Amino acid sequence: MGLKYGFFLGCIMPNRYPGIEVSTRKVAAKLGIELVDLNGASCCPAPGVIRSFDYFSWLCMAARNLMLAEQLHVPITVVCNGCYGSLKEAADTLREKPDLLSRVNEVLSEATGKKYYGTTHVTHLCYEIYEKLGVDKVASEVVKPAKGLKVGAHYGCHILRPARKGRPDNPEVPTFLDELIEALGAESIYYKDKLMCCGAGGGVRSGVLEVALDYTREKIKNMMAVGADCTVDICPFCHYQLDRGQVEIKQYFNEELGFPVLHWMQLAAVCLGVATPKEAGFYSNAIPTTPVLKKLGFE
Repeated sequence: MGLKYGFFLGCIMPNRYPGIEVSTRKVAAKLGIELVDLNGASCCPAPGVIRSFDYFSWLCMAARNLMLAEQLHVPITVVCNGCYGSLKEAADTLREKPDLLSRVNEVLSEATGKKYYGTTHVTHLCYEIYEKLGVDKVASEVVKPAKGLKVGAHYGCHILRPARKGRPDNPEVPTFLDELIEALGAESIYYKDKLMCCGAGGGVRSGVLEVALDYTREKIKNMMAVGADCTVDICPFCHYQLDRGQVEIKQYFNEELGFPVLHWMQLAAVCLGVATPKEAGFYSNAIPTTPVLKKLGFE
């Protein structure tokens, strides 16, 4: 029986980087994964801001999203670390605390006439591909390997931390993204402070942009220092900070980095031959991906 998930889009991907969504759908189909749309889904909601101001409202909103998947009898899958962290924490909390689930259901019942039973499991699709299908399966489907491409992998925070039961890989020394990158034919190279935050998380981007950009600048410079051609992330919010953040770095610090940023799904879509660079959103970034396209033989 094939893998089937409720596909939770989140906010950043469909609104700012639709190429990531196109890539995800095409890669999933190529690998035999069925993605079911969750009609009416809202923001996860964002863990760094909403949860901090009103925990119960955050939990109710997350529960409604979890309920949509529960009604379809499918687990939720995401390609965003923030959505993953928010929905997984809410799902675990409501599964472990029946009294809190009861309170949340009072709100859901009044607002929607329905209830959440606490059965939805939350997954990150990149890790599901790694764990359920394996890197050999991915490698076997590659038709245009990213040979010669040196990549600085960016894991992001919420996929690894907090290190609760069910979180993927070793949060201190993760390898799954590196392995997924290398399954596409690229080389994932080590760089200083590899697990450092992109800078945007926890509301820092919203509250103290200059501090967030200083994190971003340092992280990108660390990758560039070891000869990386680009970074590959697994989160549209990290993607936005690492990509659009470079435009803001030029404004704040008068430094032009010009370092390409790709989501793993974008690179995978091109390497698996299911999307052109244009369809995958290579040309939609704030920072041109020309160096990557040259390595892939497109320019």
